[in-house]
Amino acid sequence: MKIIGLDECVLSALQLFIAEGIPELHLGSYDRPLVVGSGNAAATGRIIMEGSDAVFADEGTYRDNLDIVDGAILISASGAKHAPIIAKELKRLKIETRLLTCNTDAPAKTLVHETFVFPKQAEPYTYNTSTYMSMILGKTKEDPAAILEFIKKEVVPLIPKDFASYSAFYLIVPSRFDAMREMLLTKFDELFGSVVNGRVFTVDQTKHAKTVVPNDKELFISFGDSNSQFGKHRLDIPLPADASYAALMAIGYFVIGNIQKQHPPYFTDNIEEYVKRASEMFGSEIKAIVE
Repeated sequence: MKIIGLDECVLSALQLFIAEGIPELHLGSYDRPLVVGSGNAAATGRIIMEGSDAVFADEGTYRDNLDIVDGAILISASGAKHAPIIAKELKRLKIETRLLTCNTDAPAKTLVHETFVFPKQAEPYTYNTSTYMSMILGKTKEDPAAILEFIKKEVVPLIPKDFASYSAFYLIVPSRFDAMREMLLTKFDELFGSVVNGRVFTVDQTKHAKTVVPNDKELFISFGDSNSQFGKHRLDIPLPADASYAALMAIGYFVIGNIQKQHPPYFTDNIEEYVKRASEMFGSEIKAIVE
């Protein structure tokens, strides 16, 4: 079974979006919507609904504020697992719900007011690159062709050949992209566990005691802004002048994918055994490659 790297996954996802397009989002005119998602779906929801008076929740907390919301946005790449349960409860309470999914046959689809189906590709389990990036593009309306071209021309030439000499990576993102930090950090957790350390903070957060303890094996990677202050080892990665969240996600994942490529194949060596355990844990079959 071939497990592609995260960097390859990013490039093929962008090519998919260019070919298939992205549906336009119409998320209602709610005054205070409930936005429900798990893991990076929750992070995607915070990005999509940034600046709104939304109530953000997951499958364990969505019931806590049902009395103060006037609509709901349910985010689930599969539209399965907890999504049908949540959709059924919201429908029972007559809370109008819109579903964002990548599954044309999502079980939750019949229980909601409107469904937006985004393009996705077959990817290794947990990558969730085409899924959530397509949803973010639906909000930001960035051009995937321009992002792909920027990566090839501006980012690829800057990728160093010595990522394997570092056991820790500190990613610095512009302060306006604080909501993306969780998604980038999650990728380190999924790809490296505790073997390779990843930290992600904004420029302003980095100023507050994040660098008290130095580490000669830590590389500071700054996205968008040149880093002249922090860390002994530094790498600056540019962002497009008009970059929004999808561009940062694509470029950030691409860089992390190259870190993955230059280290031992921790993820590749362990994902098949992991999905066996996860299938038992969730009570349904999970595959190493998600179609």
